[in-house]
Amino acid sequence: MQHRTSRRSLLTTTAAMAATAALGLPLPAYAAGAREGAGADRRLRALIARMSVEEKIGQLFVMRVYGHSATAPDQADIDANLREIGVRDAAELIAKYHVGGIIYFAWAHNTRDPHQIAALSNGIQAAGLAQRVPLPLLIATDQEHGAVCRVGEPATLFPGAMAMGAGGSTADARTLGRISGAELAAIGIRQDYSPDADVNINPANPVIGVRSFGADPDAVARMVAAEVRGYQESSVAATAKHFPGHGDTSVDSHTGIPVITHSRAEWERLDAPPFKAAIAAGIDAIMTAHIQFPALDPSNDPATLSRPILTGILREQLGYDGVVITDSLGMKGVRDKYGDDRVPVLALKAGVDQLLDPPKLDVAFAGVRAAVASGELSEARLDASLLRILRLKERRGLFARPYVSARAVDRIVGTRAHRAAANDIAERTTTLISNAQGLLPLSRHRHRRVLVVGADPASPSGTTGPPTAVLAGTLTELGFHTTVLSTGTAPSPAQIDAVVRAAGGQDVVIVGTYNVAAGDAQGRLVSALGATGVPVVHVALRNPYDIAHLSGYAASLATYCWTDVELRAAGRVLAGRGWPRGRLPVAVPRSDDPARDLYPIGYGLSY
Repeated sequence: MQHRTSRRSLLTTTAAMAATAALGLPLPAYAAGAREGAGADRRLRALIARMSVEEKIGQLFVMRVYGHSATAPDQADIDANLREIGVRDAAELIAKYHVGGIIYFAWAHNTRDPHQIAALSNGIQAAGLAQRVPLPLLIATDQEHGAVCRVGEPATLFPGAMAMGAGGSTADARTLGRISGAELAAIGIRQDYSPDADVNINPANPVIGVRSFGADPDAVARMVAAEVRGYQESSVAATAKHFPGHGDTSVDSHTGIPVITHSRAEWERLDAPPFKAAIAAGIDAIMTAHIQFPALDPSNDPATLSRPILTGILREQLGYDGVVITDSLGMKGVRDKYGDDRVPVLALKAGVDQLLDPPKLDVAFAGVRAAVASGELSEARLDASLLRILRLKERRGLFARPYVSARAVDRIVGTRAHRAAANDIAERTTTLISNAQGLLPLSRHRHRRVLVVGADPASPSGTTGPPTAVLAGTLTELGFHTTVLSTGTAPSPAQIDAVVRAAGGQDVVIVGTYNVAAGDAQGRLVSALGATGVPVVHVALRNPYDIAHLSGYAASLATYCWTDVELRAAGRVLAGRGWPRGRLPVAVPRSDDPARDLYPIGYGLSY
């Protein structure tokens, strides 16, 4: 491994290259050459030929790193980096391990605001271009929108996948990808681990749920393909996940190893269509799932480590030759059977190209290096993955344009037009499931006094909410007089009593629920409010399945997520300023007989 690039050298490189990019002056010779179509592979192979084995190994890793800056993070982030990775900052990580990519997280303090993110991205690229063999990094994040969102406001936030599935518009999905991709690219993020291509046919799925476009494989396939095209039109690599399909699990692969019991024929019918559609749309990357799928590989290795699944099916049967990336190697679903030194080796042998966020980079790196030294992995095998990764970087313009500018951030991120598009799309997703006696839309004259109560789950991006306040604020702006009482996801008897008392004198109560289970306290809250005689409007803040466990409501809406853009749209629908146009993209099963549907796919009311 090379010694760390000096901070003075790195800062000089950063300033010079950023100025070059901002002024539109020529970049280094290889970057200018990358603009030419012919001979790109020849140039990339020449770069690979110059690299040492250790440099090649490093390029296969995509790693987390703490800090808002590539060279000057806060002391707490320096301490975290030293403890977990053995480096002080992103620049030192790149110089020591030659990693080919960085993944941004809000909890790692990478995503405070757009200008900070852009500066961090430029610092990371400067460190990559300061190496012996200068290479730009592929900076990535999970910007699915909805329930999984790493970059928050003032960036434009869209409805999540299941909400988009309720809207059913491929044009809207493509618009989401195009706008979100443009904003990510403006802050230096050139790979998005989105869209989710899982078909959520299991209402009890603890990890996918509303991250999926729905339960109809063909509908999910259409939405996935549209979003892929939108992102990649904005020069951001889209990543379909989680192959071969994580939609019918009852175990979270972060904490255990899910088992898919579908037959091969069921996989072809239920799980495969969205991935086939993504490949047909030209998807840049596909992420693996840490799941066992006995019908596809009877060895019961997780799919991430399965050659029959990744090479036999994905590459040979489906004809995919793009980048394959693991889900996080820190998840329990991939660590149960093998040690942290063996997991990356087995993933590469299975057909993986990028190794995402191992828990201990030094152990993972050493494991791959030992496998190459012993002949278990050939250098040619490393070269094959590295060529795919470099092709992706070249295709998305990273060799030609590794840096971003503050001017582009101001011009692109969170513009009025982008936010208006997100609001318009959100209004086409809100789903009216029940409306007894035509309670909705609410009237400012008959329902002027509104009590808003219920769950206030934490914001996915840390920049929105709380939901009760957002709903109440929207209704207040529309002429209603609102009162807010947050009751959480497990209201106590005392809280329920207080809410019942507060309902006295109100014209209507709006209650938001979050992942209701049979017999839980949220259900008791809704029933108690229904018994007051005051009309109750139920809003499912996440899963549309909540309604099956509730009674006492007069009307019910599904928003599919609790972020501001979806809740403002729901508020406008409640007030009659928007029309409910969404249709359930999943079936809602009966609570007393889950084999029967309470509401089928495609159900939805309007005014």
